[in-house]
Amino acid sequence: MKKVAVIGAGVSGLTTAFYIEKLSGGYITVKVLEKEKQCGGKMRTVHENGFIIETGPNGFLDNKPYTLELVKELGIEDRLYRSSDKARKRFVFVNGKLVRLPESPIAFLASYVLSFKGKLRLAAEYFVPPKEDDSDESLSSFVKRRIGEESLEKLIDPMAAGIFAGDPDRLSVKAAFPAVWHLEKKYGGLIKGLLAMKKEKKDATAGPGGVLMSFKNGVIDLIDALVENIKGEILTNTTVKKLIKEKDKWKIVYERGDEIFEETFDIIVLATPSYVAASLTKNFDKELSEKLNEIDYSPIAVVAFGFRKKGLGHDLDGFGFLVPRTENRKILGVLWDSSIFPNRAPEGKALIRAMVGGARQPQLAMAGEEEIAKFTYKDIKKIMKIRHKPEITKVFKHTKGIPHYTVGHLEKVEEIFKRTTNHKGLYLNSNAYKGVGVNDCVYNSLKTAEAVVKNI
Repeated sequence: MKKVAVIGAGVSGLTTAFYIEKLSGGYITVKVLEKEKQCGGKMRTVHENGFIIETGPNGFLDNKPYTLELVKELGIEDRLYRSSDKARKRFVFVNGKLVRLPESPIAFLASYVLSFKGKLRLAAEYFVPPKEDDSDESLSSFVKRRIGEESLEKLIDPMAAGIFAGDPDRLSVKAAFPAVWHLEKKYGGLIKGLLAMKKEKKDATAGPGGVLMSFKNGVIDLIDALVENIKGEILTNTTVKKLIKEKDKWKIVYERGDEIFEETFDIIVLATPSYVAASLTKNFDKELSEKLNEIDYSPIAVVAFGFRKKGLGHDLDGFGFLVPRTENRKILGVLWDSSIFPNRAPEGKALIRAMVGGARQPQLAMAGEEEIAKFTYKDIKKIMKIRHKPEITKVFKHTKGIPHYTVGHLEKVEEIFKRTTNHKGLYLNSNAYKGVGVNDCVYNSLKTAEAVVKNI
């Protein structure tokens, strides 16, 4: 019987463990080691006073099959919870007011998001020649080159903040928005690409697309189902102190309670943030460790407010809104959670979550919880014209929250994975490398499990 250790019990680690067991048909035993007292990583759900509050992501898009397939294999399709139709209405805070983002080219022409000059510049994208080489560039550089400065400021910058809590001046367009990069590469431009895809009857969108899905009790339903379906041991409150290479085996030294344990495995999967993987690989591959440490992270704070809905001052008719950096606000954006998923708040109540910090203003996410709650409430009160104070306030700080795929990220990841081939039985899998979304994590976990089972 072969033994595999998965270090890290976030969605990537748990999904990898689940698929290794499933694909191996029982001839591999899996042990999962997790430093925290509970599984899930940043995918956790807090239930308080009837509110269902996510500490991180609130779901996944159904435009890719990976998470839906996992849900089916776990037997929890009855726990799926589709977002409300209101979720299709999205807003951006521009020139001091909330403006709805258009859903179609016709609606865009009538929209107040861009000025007439900005719309002309965007339309002129059709005639902009493609970049001649394949070299990476920042999201800012790509957007300014193709659709202009105003589109960057009012559309793309807030989108980058919403997905990556990122800085478009540093984000890699190839790594962070590969679909957009491929439109130019394959079709010669964004408009040309979208028109060609429509003609080919493909999903003609460069954006996220799809319907947002979650679970009745929050994303914790997915984490709990993974834990329940993994046959091997899952050890929480367990800190891995050291990895030691021993010929074709790996020895793990780990601490649990006041005891130190040593255990040998055939394969190790590091399903941890890259900086944790860096600390664990340092003693046997300094260069690999240094490369792993080069992957950047954006700090972020998630601030949840529970309100009485009556007399709130805003109808919350939509998904929420994003804030461009040019508006000089302290928040990156706001999700109207109880409009997206109505059961997130009790009858007559509303749940709102705001994002703070990111690569734009990292110091704000590092402030004290009371201070974060205070300035966040001040911003949303002014923007949304809220009339009364929240009944509950929760602040969740993530010091290293979301991987920040900077220019050159794909080349960096290629080097990292190439170096891991020097160490038989070592695998890396987390959102630090090839996608930050839940679908990306599930897909990469399946591929990691397939490689483990094939090569053991």
